[in-house]
Amino acid sequence: MFSASLPMIKRIVDISDAAYLHLKNQQLLIDKQGETIGQVAIEDLGVLILQHPAIVLTQQVTIACQKNKVVIVFCNEKHLPYSVILPIGESHTLHNKILKQQIAITEPTRKRLWQQIVQYKIKQQAQTLMLLGKNATRLQRLVTQVKVGDSTNCEALAAQAYWKLLFGQSFRRDVDLEGINSLLNYGYSIIRATIARSICGAGLHPALGLFHKNQYNSLCLADDIMEPFRPWIDFIVYQMSERGEIEINQQSKQSLLTVLSETVLYDNKKMPFMIATHYLMADLKRCYNKNQKKLLYPELETRAVA
Repeated sequence: MFSASLPMIKRIVDISDAAYLHLKNQQLLIDKQGETIGQVAIEDLGVLILQHPAIVLTQQVTIACQKNKVVIVFCNEKHLPYSVILPIGESHTLHNKILKQQIAITEPTRKRLWQQIVQYKIKQQAQTLMLLGKNATRLQRLVTQVKVGDSTNCEALAAQAYWKLLFGQSFRRDVDLEGINSLLNYGYSIIRATIARSICGAGLHPALGLFHKNQYNSLCLADDIMEPFRPWIDFIVYQMSERGEIEINQQSKQSLLTVLSETVLYDNKKMPFMIATHYLMADLKRCYNKNQKKLLYPELETRAVA
């Protein structure tokens, strides 16, 4: 299933000051006040995060990023990821064939995959609680109760218990609130962009979800696939909150970005998380074309809990 050598992990470049981005000899040049202060080969890039409203980038940079499957993330005035540009047109030579398989997915297959995703998510939530010394009995029980398509809504039941156990009875998960919620939003957005990049790289369309189906959401499939990875961000945010770090700043963003380079176990192989997402998408494609029934998710090496 795996080649002899794993692909090189791609770099994440986060630009938070006013800058001019242009291309020269397939190198992304970052200029500030007329002076080049940094450069990186486009082929080494995986994610480019743009945080300042005065950042200017040329069309050449945008096209080069698309050709090299680089996700460009634009942040809003709160420094939270707001939108992404993803490569779709040249993402895969068999794009049309794969897209037809994705559209033609049967209802039983879709429901079975969603059941597996929910089970993985609740399992990771339980592991997060255990690693933090909290009671995970309720969630461990719910993992075994998830039915096909999650018809009994175990995902919501787990969330109700999980947030109170993790951050206390008074905590409310709300994307519009500051503090812990803002940190969660940022971490989730980075995971979402990374998963979307892998989806497009596999020739799949990110708008065609398994469970999420909002017609105004262009990343429904990414929202489905990323669910089991949310507790990884929750774990980091909990540790940050215990240290009193509950603001979005350069330090907190760097802490959250570390999850992308974490070592994970995938099919008993060790690799960085960003690389494992590509194998995960290959797995998903095999499920679409009926060559495989079970979706295999990577596990964080440092989160192995008996």
